[in-house]
Amino acid sequence: MPPAVQSPAPPAVVIDGIFRALADPTRRDVVERLTAKQASMSELAAPYRMALPSFLEHMKVLEGCGLVRSRKVGRVRTYQLETAQLKLAEDWLGRQRTLWEQRLDRLDSYLLSMKEETPE
Repeated sequence: MPPAVQSPAPPAVVIDGIFRALADPTRRDVVERLTAKQASMSELAAPYRMALPSFLEHMKVLEGCGLVRSRKVGRVRTYQLETAQLKLAEDWLGRQRTLWEQRLDRLDSYLLSMKEETPE
């Protein structure tokens, strides 16, 4: 079986935008709600105590970094989650986890070898 080919890491600006968008609790909640089903702007805004223009700014941030996309039919704008962008963030976190696990394994090996060399 051929080795798995890793796709190249996305540019830092893309990852930065995703994490910046997810840094806000309102936007994280919207993303979480959109994992269940697509929703209209008014459905998404209903639980929050903020003016609709303020909520719209949150949606612009999410759409700007590609986490959600919208379509307008008549007067209703409906949003849905773009899971590919979430996968980019997940992949970035996975690479960081692998990197740190490798570093910690090397440190563990080094400390064990130091312990074995130290006379009691």
